[in-house]
Amino acid sequence: MMKNSQYLKQYVQKHPENKMAWYLLGKEYKKNGQEGKANYCFNQAGGVYEAFEQSKVPGDMLREYEEGLLRTARERERRTGVTRKLLLALSLFLLVLMPAAAIAPGKDLGVPAEKPYAVQSADLSALSEGQAGRGKRGGSEPTAINKVLFTAREAGNGPSARDLAGILGSGGGKAHALTAVLGMKRSGKWLLWKERLPVAYTVDRGENGRTTIQSYDAAACACKPPDAGTLAERAAGWQERQEQLAALWSALAGFRAAKGRLPESLSELAGDFPGNWLAGTTPLMERAFGPLKAIAAERSRKGAQGAAAGSTAPDQDAEASAGAAASAGEGGMEMPFLSQPLAILIDKQKHRLAVTSGGIIVRSYEVGLGGSRTPEGRFVFTDKVVNPNGHDNGEFGSRGMQLSDTNYAIHGTNEPESVGQDESMGCIRMKRDDIEELFNLVPKGTRLQIVKGGLLPDETLSSKKPFTLNAAGNQSNPRKEYHWLN
Repeated sequence: MMKNSQYLKQYVQKHPENKMAWYLLGKEYKKNGQEGKANYCFNQAGGVYEAFEQSKVPGDMLREYEEGLLRTARERERRTGVTRKLLLALSLFLLVLMPAAAIAPGKDLGVPAEKPYAVQSADLSALSEGQAGRGKRGGSEPTAINKVLFTAREAGNGPSARDLAGILGSGGGKAHALTAVLGMKRSGKWLLWKERLPVAYTVDRGENGRTTIQSYDAAACACKPPDAGTLAERAAGWQERQEQLAALWSALAGFRAAKGRLPESLSELAGDFPGNWLAGTTPLMERAFGPLKAIAAERSRKGAQGAAAGSTAPDQDAEASAGAAASAGEGGMEMPFLSQPLAILIDKQKHRLAVTSGGIIVRSYEVGLGGSRTPEGRFVFTDKVVNPNGHDNGEFGSRGMQLSDTNYAIHGTNEPESVGQDESMGCIRMKRDDIEELFNLVPKGTRLQIVKGGLLPDETLSSKKPFTLNAAGNQSNPRKEYHWLN
């Protein structure tokens, strides 16, 4: 037990924002009769302590979460030990080669401390889902709360211990916060970001510190849930805003990958061709540009530090694995839930083109291909052109997006009946409404992969209310005649 306490202590020192870890460390101290230390940890755990002590969460769920933390701490300790040994060996080697005067006294040759990491509602995939203790069954819609947070999870599962820890930790310190969790259906390895996702459940942290979980899924709670009412409308608005943020966040990533820097202003992303990284803007994008650019710059700086230190961390922050933490409703700054840059996957077997963010499919369209004439591999969108070759109804339709420096593109067509067939010379054909929405949604610099098949669901995923932007600049290119392999 004392060894577990040691690992948990090391974990909370590195991740002080993880309230669930504080709670588990307090439980270990309490088992060992160290009441003072236990109470300190419980105070640090805040709402997590209140929720788990009152909701009677099954002990096996807590043990599962604790084992996950311990495994993480032990693995980090093992890696750190190996790294320190290598650094020590290197420093001894340098001592042999370098004059003594070249060694600065007191220099720390250890590995820089890792950045703190707060468990968030989207970083839950490493643990199996389980049912947490539920609050009231049925009843009326929750009391109106000005501050409503939203997030999305796989439908059909109640909140696990880790879900609750992330949700309670993302309330911004509010004494009274309501988080609405929307349900995404699973299709194979993918979660589906459908239009107007249903409210699966809410987590209401009351003013008295008591937490109530209300299910809105009759099958999950075996009850008659209340009508989601205005909560569902606010959730739909949150989804629309999240798509705008995803487009902007992806444009920042694409611009930085191409230019080696971040744009100075939003107009540098939404200008005349070829500066039309974004096809347009929205008022939300205008407000969000500064804050998101600052976050991107900070992550880039930390990523460079991690690479210099030999960090084994992935390129994306942990919070971007499947979506960000619960984010605010109307008003206030929101973080992108679809926090992995948008990417495109084309399944030649299924004749499907999917816009993805990590493991989430945001859109899926039927496309026309050229069979073996359509290349497989990885590409990046370069030119994004309105009315290629000066026509909106020619062979390339009203929009075209070139694949790297090739003669292949995703474009519209004047033969819409060919969509779903292998009739092109290699390009990817789309119906007019679909290509125009895709043009708005994915920025220049978006990464694209074409595969032989079997990776995407059969169903398409579109929206009755297409994604639109306020068009910016002149996005035609009269100086070039395109000879894509239509």
